[in-house]
Amino acid sequence: MVLIILLKGIFIGFGMAVPVGPIGIMCIRRTLTEGRLRGLIIGLGAATADFLYGCVAAFGITFISDTLVSQRIWIRLVGGVLLLYLGVRTFRKLPANPNFHVNSSGILRSYITAFLLTLTNPLTIFAFIAVFAALGLGNEVIIFSGSALVLGVFIGSFLWFLSLSSGVMHFRKKLDLVGLKWVNRIAGILLTISGVIVMLSLL
Repeated sequence: MVLIILLKGIFIGFGMAVPVGPIGIMCIRRTLTEGRLRGLIIGLGAATADFLYGCVAAFGITFISDTLVSQRIWIRLVGGVLLLYLGVRTFRKLPANPNFHVNSSGILRSYITAFLLTLTNPLTIFAFIAVFAALGLGNEVIIFSGSALVLGVFIGSFLWFLSLSSGVMHFRKKLDLVGLKWVNRIAGILLTISGVIVMLSLL
């Protein structure tokens, strides 16, 4: 029974992560310009945020969900500003030397950025609640099975980003520094557009 719930969680996490939004763009851009590790770190940050939101949805932590939803305008405002900042910064950023050793502080910053950006969409909680209910998980989630469910969400989400970064690596070998520079520019434009869309949604 627990194994089935774990598999359902993996399916949910993978499916929720598939739509390529700002985090997917970041993962693709970092993989192309800085290597698979940076892409996976972005995915790990997003998967961690999905795990936390999955916990809130699975265990019915209403105080946290109510607080997040009541403050959703401010949270999305922060997310929009962060996207605009990342868009401009990415557009202006020069491609990294593929042979350059990436330091741990840069990895931590990438993880935190992806984590916080994913958290700026508190309505994800309701998406998880709806999907859990649709798959018949609304009444069977207790501590043990609920833990298996949200662990599956984390695994599934991370598996998507692992698949995405692995697929992107095939194209990285064909790009020179000029191509990598254009990757930064295109990703910067897309992130900026995403930030503008978020800001306009608040009007």
